[in-house]
Amino acid sequence: MAGLFWEDLAADLEDPAFLREYVRESIRIATVDALMNALDDARLAEGLSKVELARAIGADPAAVRRLFAAGNANPNPTLGTLVDVAAALGMRITLEPLPAGEREMVTEPLRTGRVARSVIDKLSALRRSTRRQSAQPA
Repeated sequence: MAGLFWEDLAADLEDPAFLREYVRESIRIATVDALMNALDDARLAEGLSKVELARAIGADPAAVRRLFAAGNANPNPTLGTLVDVAAALGMRITLEPLPAGEREMVTEPLRTGRVARSVIDKLSALRRSTRRQSAQPA
C-alpha cells in the first residue's frame, strides 16, 4: 500500500504544475514550522507568556495563541507579524542560502518544472525500501 503512494507521487511529480505546487507548499510548510518553533522556543526562553507577547506587539492575545497553537489554523502568518514577534523577543528574521543538496531539490523544480535527478533517486530508493518492507512476512 505504501509503495503505491510513492509510485503515485512519482507519477504526479512528472506534471510541472503539480511539481511546482508540491515544492512550494513543502518548503512553505517546513519553513513556517521551523520559524514558529524557533520563535516559540525564544518566547519560552524569555519567560514571556503568549498574553505578554501579544501586549508587546499590540495584538489580540487570542491571535497570538492561535499563532503558536499546534495545528495552527493560519499556516501562513504575515511577515509583518513574524517580524513584530521576533523584535519583541530580541531577534530578527534573516535569509540564509539553502545547502547545495536542498537547493537543487527546491530551486531546479521551481525554475524548470522538472524534478532534480537527486529527487528521483531518493523517491526510487523509498519505493524500493517500501517494497522490501511490505514483502517481508509480518
